[in-house]
Amino acid sequence: MATTQVPGAQRYLPDRRTLSALREAAAGCHGCELYRDATQTVFGEGRGAPLMLVGEQPGDQEDRQGHPFVGPAGRLLDRAIHDAGIDPELVYATNAVKHFKFTRREGKRRIHQKPGRTEVVACRPWLIAEIDAVRPQLVVCLGATAAQSLLGAAFRVSTGRGELLNPPTGAQCRPPVLATVHPSAVLRDRSDRRDEAYRAFVDDLRVAATAVTGEHRLYDGAV
Repeated sequence: MATTQVPGAQRYLPDRRTLSALREAAAGCHGCELYRDATQTVFGEGRGAPLMLVGEQPGDQEDRQGHPFVGPAGRLLDRAIHDAGIDPELVYATNAVKHFKFTRREGKRRIHQKPGRTEVVACRPWLIAEIDAVRPQLVVCLGATAAQSLLGAAFRVSTGRGELLNPPTGAQCRPPVLATVHPSAVLRDRSDRRDEAYRAFVDDLRVAATAVTGEHRLYDGAV
């Protein structure tokens, strides 16, 4: 059986690498098979910002509305950003994968599926182009998919969360990276330690806030 050749997103990148040009071009991306079932491309939102948050992929609500982090996990993230003392105007939010991957169950219900490595790699040119356009001082990766997109497939959030890390040579990511859990992981925690998990998540965001607003600059990014 013949296999479909996946070109990746690189061929869809525009010559002009402004956020508006990237967003317009990404709307027509067929760099992996996820575009076939998703409602639309969900590109990042915000302006040039010192802090960039990268999630895994759009969820059901994000896919329907066309905006990142508007579902339950996004609402928890908004609360955590506030509790960490971060001005939302200083944040650019996006995802490592721009289309919603899901499976259908119980009629029309769409259940999230984790993107595969091939899909993450295929979509990576959009993320790198966003980083270049936004020029953040720090990239915060929310969850393993986002972290592995920039830090390599072997990276584990459980062992490296909350630390300021330099991306490996060849990653094309200039600013340092801090990895933490995805807010959906906090939502899924039904144990009596959920409040503790939320506080740990906020603490990681505070580390990020201190890194970009403290006495030292990580590098001269645009604010």
